[in-house]
Amino acid sequence: MVIGELSIFPTSEGASVSQYVKKVLKVIESSGLHHETGSMSTTIEAPDIETLLNVVEKCHEALVKAGVRRIHIDLKVDHRLDKDASIESKLKAIGKR
Repeated sequence: MVIGELSIFPTSEGASVSQYVKKVLKVIESSGLHHETGSMSTTIEAPDIETLLNVVEKCHEALVKAGVRRIHIDLKVDHRLDKDASIESKLKAIGKR
């Protein structure tokens, strides 16, 4: 399992970018992957790195199609190879579930 924390938004469209964040969230939701959205980013579980990066690419494409002129992407990836990891298991490990 690969876990990615994604923050993607335009920096060219003024102070409020929620309409663009909503477009990105629709892409993530339509992927069928388990995810949790927070106030500043969305954490996504994917079976492999390729699947995760495909979702990131589709989010980028959605913003390009929306006509934005500049896109900021922050992506953190945790790919544990020694055991299965999930959003749930990481939160349990720190006592948040």
